[in-house]
Amino acid sequence: MKEFTIGKNDAGQRLDRWLGKAVPLLPAPLAQKYIRLKRVKVNGKGSQRDTRLQVGDLLQLYINDEFFDTPTEENAFLSIFKPQLDILYEDEHLLVCNKRPGLLCHADQHEYVSTLITHIQAYLYQKKEWSPRWENAFAPALCNRIDRNTGGLVIAAKTAEALRVMNDKIRDREISKFYLAAVVGKMSPPQGELRGFLLKDEPKKQVSVYSRPVPGGKSAATRYRTLTARGGLSLVECELLTGRTHQIRAQFAAAGHPLAGDGKYGRREDNRNVERRGQALWSYKLVFDFPTDAGCLEGLRGQTLTVPVDQIDFVSDWFPGVRL
Repeated sequence: MKEFTIGKNDAGQRLDRWLGKAVPLLPAPLAQKYIRLKRVKVNGKGSQRDTRLQVGDLLQLYINDEFFDTPTEENAFLSIFKPQLDILYEDEHLLVCNKRPGLLCHADQHEYVSTLITHIQAYLYQKKEWSPRWENAFAPALCNRIDRNTGGLVIAAKTAEALRVMNDKIRDREISKFYLAAVVGKMSPPQGELRGFLLKDEPKKQVSVYSRPVPGGKSAATRYRTLTARGGLSLVECELLTGRTHQIRAQFAAAGHPLAGDGKYGRREDNRNVERRGQALWSYKLVFDFPTDAGCLEGLRGQTLTVPVDQIDFVSDWFPGVRL
């Protein structure tokens, strides 16, 4: 519990407005709830949210200490009142979410509150499964990430052990990752592999594809098969054989078949014909092969997680009735 005495500079304010300034990380809906539950007392009594504060009023706030901290990237999760997550799998060690396009996995210079990791941390905090104030607390972390405008499956570790094991499995390619992409035109041949070397331009946040090794370049391989073609677009299933930045987007563009809606690697004239903001790409399936010991993640061995087709916007819009 914390106590505050109202001075002349704060007098005249509504209780809920003052509370928003005094407890900067407390979401407004939660502040209103605490006022209703009388966890915010004025002169020892519960009050209404529109109560006007007077000089000398004593406020008693029965609110967790962490909400009084200065807002930072590390505690941004406290500002999320209702986490928005589509969880396909969860156990005591990890969870797997179906991320919506437009949501960042991690914070950037423009957004640090509403990201996938802050929603996950808020979800676990509100379930009382995790708190940054616990001794030696581990902060839930993402094991993989996808681009902002790409939708699909992202794995989050709830424990340090799970993060270590999952990172090892990803590094050793014991997890098969499949994407669905809508590409311009028809692939020839309709199935095969795209191979090359990707060189990243850090300032531009963009990669270039080369057919032979180049200094600083990394090998990239994507296996693909065409599922159907309609209206000048093809629905292609892609299996990542390597995991490079923008791998699918860059390789298909280099092959002459950029992803529909891709503003970075696509062609402007192609994108005018599709009503979609961002690349038509979805991480839709994970297969947990685990040929070696999986430790705390043994329960995932042999499992396959798949996003339902009707939850993938460009598939249901452009390729209705398709079967995977």
